[in-house]
Amino acid sequence: MNGEYDYTGYEWIDTKTCSYNYLYQLILKIIEKIGLETDSKILDAGCGGGQLIYDLYKIGYLNIYGFDASLSAIEIAKKNFVEIESKYFVHNAFEKMLPGNMPIEYDLIISMEVIEHLFNPKIYLNNIYTWLSRDGYLILTTPYHGWLKNLVIVLLNRFDKHFDPLSEHGHIKFFSTKTIKKLLNQIGFRVINFYGAGRLPFFWKSMIFLAQKGR
Repeated sequence: MNGEYDYTGYEWIDTKTCSYNYLYQLILKIIEKIGLETDSKILDAGCGGGQLIYDLYKIGYLNIYGFDASLSAIEIAKKNFVEIESKYFVHNAFEKMLPGNMPIEYDLIISMEVIEHLFNPKIYLNNIYTWLSRDGYLILTTPYHGWLKNLVIVLLNRFDKHFDPLSEHGHIKFFSTKTIKKLLNQIGFRVINFYGAGRLPFFWKSMIFLAQKGR
């Protein structure tokens, strides 16, 4: 299992999570900023119920693909987005070899609220690095944890609620901007920009990193 938690049995009930709406709008702006052509190959690495891939498809990105380790997630995606059901795959992100019907290289890979669930994110990010084409981009999102936000959580006695250890399939990694940048640099990515998403500055719900494959 390479040290990762088994998410194959996680039961999805919707095509998107509660964080999707505020993340999607900012992801769109980043895609526009890098000038990604509509014929570019895009992969959602941990696509859940498939909403992101479908929304990108609706605005003209046709070479889109998504995978998730959860069978129920892919079943929901295929059921709700029939016109692109062939674009969704069951796949474990820790396996470097992608399913045969998927391209082996991508111009953009998006990882949305995935990395915080993984015991060994380095394996996942190394695979993403391999799947990216030369000069390909990574958009990575994960919940934001800064010292000011964490201090307020403790002062308001909301530690148990926020870091809920009783939540099944919950978060097991809690990244800061510094630790994400360090991790991406270790893999070989060049971090281009950081964005806070949701809520007030320095109390953001999530953070988004735009990175590029190094040469």
